[in-house]
Amino acid sequence: MLTYSFKRLAQLLVTVLGVVTLVFFTIRMIPGDPISAMAGDNLSGAALDQMRNQMGLNEPLWLQYLNYLGNLAVLDFGNTVTTKLPIVQLILSALPVTVAIALGTILLTMLVAIPLGTVAAYMAHKGHKTLDNVITGFAMVLDLMPSFWTSLVCLLIFSLVLGWFPASGTISLDDPMQLARRIALPILVLSMAQIATMARITRTSVLEVLSEDYVRTARSMGWSELRVLFRHALKNAALPIVTVIGLSFGNLLNGTVIVEFIFTLPGIGNLLVGGINSRDYQMVQTLILFYAMIFVLINFATDLIYRVFDPRVQF
Repeated sequence: MLTYSFKRLAQLLVTVLGVVTLVFFTIRMIPGDPISAMAGDNLSGAALDQMRNQMGLNEPLWLQYLNYLGNLAVLDFGNTVTTKLPIVQLILSALPVTVAIALGTILLTMLVAIPLGTVAAYMAHKGHKTLDNVITGFAMVLDLMPSFWTSLVCLLIFSLVLGWFPASGTISLDDPMQLARRIALPILVLSMAQIATMARITRTSVLEVLSEDYVRTARSMGWSELRVLFRHALKNAALPIVTVIGLSFGNLLNGTVIVEFIFTLPGIGNLLVGGINSRDYQMVQTLILFYAMIFVLINFATDLIYRVFDPRVQF
């Protein structure tokens, strides 16, 4: 297990290096630079060139890349171009909002999707197609709705019409009720697509194991259907579900960028949008590296959990 972990971690670190390299060169291919975006028409060409020299933007691209890797090696992520604040400080201040949204979304998704998928599989196994078709159709409809569209619909209904949740405003981590009301709609929006995927995977996986011999043996021993379904069938169908949960975290990273921007939440996604708008190379590079690291760590954890559930999995 330890050897497997080291090999898997080394492979993932190579992936991160590839992401860092790709992001570094891609950002510099975008027209414009942070100095022009920051100064606008207020500085002359000579002053702009002097600022670019101070920031190393006039150096050869390969030298900028090596300097960037050197700074990463000592965990120096630099300051933002526009505010001069340490990027790590901004990320740490925005991280709790994004983490709260992600954990809330995963929790709501698991609470809704796994029971729905399990019930659908049980009904299909018993030949009761009506409820199975309703649940499957519900999942398909949810999957077809993009996050930006559901965000606008939820804002219109729950904020503007019903007034149940605020559409914008300040957010305080010291006030749990205010935080819950501000992130309730983003969690609902992000959960919709996740519920659709996880419910379908759960249905397929549970349906496959319901015909296995050990399930029939459990029934022949007189155990209740609920015990057979949730203790034996669902437990042995857990591998694909664990994989989907891991992938859901990755999808959430993309979803939070859109949802945080629409709901004006001060999270990591909003920082990224602001960094792109201001051509803040340092900010964008660091945030994408942050997203890549989170994605890699989640996949690493998923692989380890997968190996725990099924020791036959080989590297």
